[in-house]
Amino acid sequence: MQNERERLIRWHDPLASLAMSRGLSGLEALRGILDGSIPPPFAVLLNVRLVEVAEGHVVFEADPGEEHYNPFGAVHGGFAVSLLDFALASAVHSTLPAGSLSGTIDIHARFLRPITKDTGTVRCEAYVVSATRTLGTSEARILDGDGRVLATGTTACAIRSK
Repeated sequence: MQNERERLIRWHDPLASLAMSRGLSGLEALRGILDGSIPPPFAVLLNVRLVEVAEGHVVFEADPGEEHYNPFGAVHGGFAVSLLDFALASAVHSTLPAGSLSGTIDIHARFLRPITKDTGTVRCEAYVVSATRTLGTSEARILDGDGRVLATGTTACAIRSK
């Protein structure tokens, strides 16, 4: 096909990453992702990286590229939703004690401005709104380099404690 492009992707075994996080609190596991000792396989595909983590708060950055485009000349909304899900779920996960797991049960996203490869690096900041024994909620914003809000999101995550 004319104008075809190619991108080589390398990732680590996700089960090995899971094993590395066993016995760690959510915050400790996220710090392992931040320092590179626990590789996050799916993040590689979307050019997403964790850049800040504290209890109840995370920041991810991502570099949208033309490989993320929809047929209409902008980055597909799934890119933004995935970035929001990374951040929203991780914010909740950062509050969990060792041996606990969480999983997204719903997510709401609102796209406010288009994202293109020319947008440059985007930043997704997420904060926990509430964390109980069985449910965590969080909210996030995706910002461009000038601080303009590109998208917002909220989620609920089921929490299972051991």
